[in-house]
Amino acid sequence: MEKLTPTEPSRDEVNSLKGATMLEFGASWCGYCQAAQTTITAEIAQFPTIRHLKIEDGKGRRLGRSFHVKLWPTLIFMQDGVEIQRLVRQIDAAELKAALSSVSLPRDFSGDGI
Repeated sequence: MEKLTPTEPSRDEVNSLKGATMLEFGASWCGYCQAAQTTITAEIAQFPTIRHLKIEDGKGRRLGRSFHVKLWPTLIFMQDGVEIQRLVRQIDAAELKAALSSVSLPRDFSGDGI
């Protein structure tokens, strides 16, 4: 498993991130996280403009709790600090690609869809 972020950002820092971000919550010893790494690494490589933050999660880790993370891995897809989608535990390549595609597209929050 790729190295996890040793110090987690605050929720305010994450909420202020501009552009597309994928937060990956997990633990280095987690078998589900280890099993998902090949798929995650292959799919995220196709989206170089998406920021990928790997967050070590567990007891006493505030960022994961603020997102109500209960199972690992949990992938949270954000656009300009707003959660768009999440995938939990069993990471399917097609679902991951679709989620990455959805967050990589510019968003229009004006309400008229244009």
